[in-house]
This record gives sequence, C-alpha cells and structure tokens, in this order.
Amino acid sequence: MSEAAAPQPKRLEDLQRKMKLTGQVKKIELFGAFVDVGVGRDGLVHISSLSKRPVNKVEDVVKEGDEVTVWVRRVDTQAGRIDLTMIEPTALDWDDIKPGQIMTGKVAKIERFGAFVELGAERPGLIHISELATYRVEEVTEIVKLNQEVEVKVLAVDARKKQIKLSMKALDSYVEEPEEHEEAPQTAMQIAMQRAQAQRGPGAGDRRSKDKQRQRDTQEDILSRTLAGKRK
Repeated sequence: MSEAAAPQPKRLEDLQRKMKLTGQVKKIELFGAFVDVGVGRDGLVHISSLSKRPVNKVEDVVKEGDEVTVWVRRVDTQAGRIDLTMIEPTALDWDDIKPGQIMTGKVAKIERFGAFVELGAERPGLIHISELATYRVEEVTEIVKLNQEVEVKVLAVDARKKQIKLSMKALDSYVEEPEEHEEAPQTAMQIAMQRAQAQRGPGAGDRRSKDKQRQRDTQEDILSRTLAGKRK
C-alpha cells in the first residue's frame, strides 16, 4: 500500500502519482469535491473517487471545510490540473501485471471452482481448480487454504474485464529444456566413405550378406553329410 508523504509538498511540480496528502475540502460540486492540498491549486476528487461504494451525492461523503486524506491520481503541470482520489490506490496497476510473471500473493477467497489470490492489484487473481496442480484436484482446499501465501504464474490479464488468470500448475510443470549439443564437423575421410557407400547403392550390403549366408549353408551341409557317413 501507499505510504504517507512527509513533508507535505509545496509546489505543483513536487506532486507525484500515488502520493498521499492531507487537504481541506474547499468547494462541493455535483461531479465532485475540490480539495486544497497546499500547492497553490485545488485538486478535484471526482464523485467516483470518493469511496469504493457507489455515491449518489458528494455531500453524503464530504462537506466543505472537512479535512480529508487523498492520493494523487494524475498531475498536469501545464494545465495546472490535479486529479485526486480518496480511495487508497493499489500497489500494482494493470500495466504492471504481465503474462508469464511469477508473483507471490495471499489466498483471499476459496470457491468450488478455484481460489482468488490477492496480489496488490485492483482485483484479486483467480487460480482455476484445473490450474492448482499437475494432477486432477477434487477439492480446492486439498491444495490451498484461506490466507495462505502462494507463488503463482500469471497466465493472462484483461484490464478491461478486470480479470487476472493465475496458475500454480504452470510452476510445477516447468521443465528446463535440455541443452543442444552441436555435432562435430565431419573429416574428409568420413565424407569420402559416405560418398563411396552412396555410389555402391543400397543393395551392395544386402548382396554381401546373402553371399555370406550361402557360404554358411554350404559349410553346414558338408558337415552334416560327413557326420552322417561316419555314423554308417
């Protein structure tokens, strides 16, 4: 989470994104509240940034003169514009999360179909039950428990739908690719022998084998007749 800024900045140029500030509500409008944070320009907290819950009227959350804690969303030094929020920003933005990343989080919720893991983003990521292990898992609680710290791999991120798909199986099934060994270059003698064998054709070896077989058959026949004559 964001840490308190100390000391409080005095200039517009000193403001940074996600910086935590203390300010006073100076003016209320239908679309939000203007807050003085001490840099010479009031910042705007849009009605959608007043609370995590839906807000119908700005006055339901803040009044003029209230001291509030805000965080910097955006700063336009050229236009002198400051966008603020009263919703504490997350540690990770959607652009910070990429497929293939290995991250550590805490199991925030368990469902029959998987486990939601808090990573520090706007929404927790989901490990589907099929991504918990390399084998078939019948119950999610066989693998993870509530509030357990787990290591996961990001499979996919959809900022528009605010979805993060995670996997523990992808970590277990990772196998390092074997190193490829280059074959030693052939010598001139080896190349010459290969060419000679190619010229003789594929039938040369077969003929030699047949000749040897015939010789063995003849020798065995002579030996058999000799033995038969001795027995007589």
